[in-house]
Amino acid sequence: DHGQFDWMAHADKFPGLCTPDESYHGITYAERFGNAGAFITKATAQLMRDFGMVQAPVNAYMLNLGLESLPVRIERHCSNAQKVAEFLEKNEKIAWVNYPGLPGNKYYERAKKYMPKGTCGVISFGVKGGRKNAEKFMAGLKLGMIATHVADARTCCLHPASSTHRQMSEEELNAAGVPSDLVRLSVGLENADDLIADISEALKSV
Repeated sequence: DHGQFDWMAHADKFPGLCTPDESYHGITYAERFGNAGAFITKATAQLMRDFGMVQAPVNAYMLNLGLESLPVRIERHCSNAQKVAEFLEKNEKIAWVNYPGLPGNKYYERAKKYMPKGTCGVISFGVKGGRKNAEKFMAGLKLGMIATHVADARTCCLHPASSTHRQMSEEELNAAGVPSDLVRLSVGLENADDLIADISEALKSV
């Protein structure tokens, strides 16, 4: 769209631009925004709203590759997370562990029923000593990447109280179910023994 086409001169061929759009208060794009703005405004204001974004071809290709390998990767995420959760549960510097693959978890029986091949790759746990020691643990990680996202091929770790939820008080954190000692670990595809060694080393600073 070079912004020079006269839409109204061919109004019968372009009713989407040359007749009122009732979903946007009856705006006629070609009249309201002129030749330079009619097409792009409709595309971003109405069409993107209704249909969503369109991926670039290379992004669609990469997404498809990821989907094709998803079953294999999920097996590794789950098996790694199970081993890490079991390690954390036995570690004296960890206050609690929340992972549905552990027998003591309140969702353990449901997990066995609905997810018999593995639960997930995300573990949450509390570091004894609260916020201060959780921050020390985070600083000691070398293999785990400090990041907000989950399900990455690489292990990602987050301490919400000092990052995504840092504006909240202790009382607000507890009320939200995100206590200051909580660390969220999205276990990646690395070797499980290497992950455990990295976590163990980071816990030495606690």
